[in-house]
Amino acid sequence: MTDQTTTSRTDRVDVVLPCLDEAAALPWVLARIPDGWRAVVVDNGSSDGSADVARSLGATVVHEPRRGFGAACHAGLRAADAELVAFCDCDASLDPGLLPAMAAAVHSGAADLVLGRRRPSSRGAWPLHARLGNAVLARLLHRRTGLRLRDLGPLRVARREALLGLGLTDRRSGYPLEMVVRAADAGWRVTETDVPYRPRTGASKVTGTWRGTWRAVHDMRAVLRTAGPVGAEVAAS
Repeated sequence: MTDQTTTSRTDRVDVVLPCLDEAAALPWVLARIPDGWRAVVVDNGSSDGSADVARSLGATVVHEPRRGFGAACHAGLRAADAELVAFCDCDASLDPGLLPAMAAAVHSGAADLVLGRRRPSSRGAWPLHARLGNAVLARLLHRRTGLRLRDLGPLRVARREALLGLGLTDRRSGYPLEMVVRAADAGWRVTETDVPYRPRTGASKVTGTWRGTWRAVHDMRAVLRTAGPVGAEVAAS
């Protein structure tokens, strides 16, 4: 990672990395952050020293005591100050080095939200139950919004102020889907691009088990039932 203090906020992209016990993966992930961009590692209660590892490697560390993927992502979004914000898993399954091409589409105005469509790089990188759950949600999303997406993956880029304006409220596994639903309702141009999906480093907290996948699908189905019109961000968020 380069010296992140020398890049202006308008040129820089902040990369939000929700983190729970990812000390083993952090060196690889942070080494892949594009030059001049800032890594915002949101520690969500790690017990393996992840925050210290991230800090030692030059990342900005934010602590979010409320457990939940959405809680960590939103804490990172609020802590960011760049014009564009990217999101990436912190388990080395996705390469943040692929983000510049996605950010370019947002910078140019070709898209408002760009998602990385995960393409497994090897057998076992994306368990069958997780892929099936994702496919079901993609169909439900199409029925709800008209968007024809093939993945609801965590690698994504959008403008920070616009994201805050969506008023996202889910703080669990439904956060990524709520972002897409509210973006569609707001008339955003949502696109996706293929990205390699690698076997994660360490044990999965969500999609590595049937129970974790079921919980994530349950959270996301709840988002599809309850997501209302876009409004101002509530103070409690």
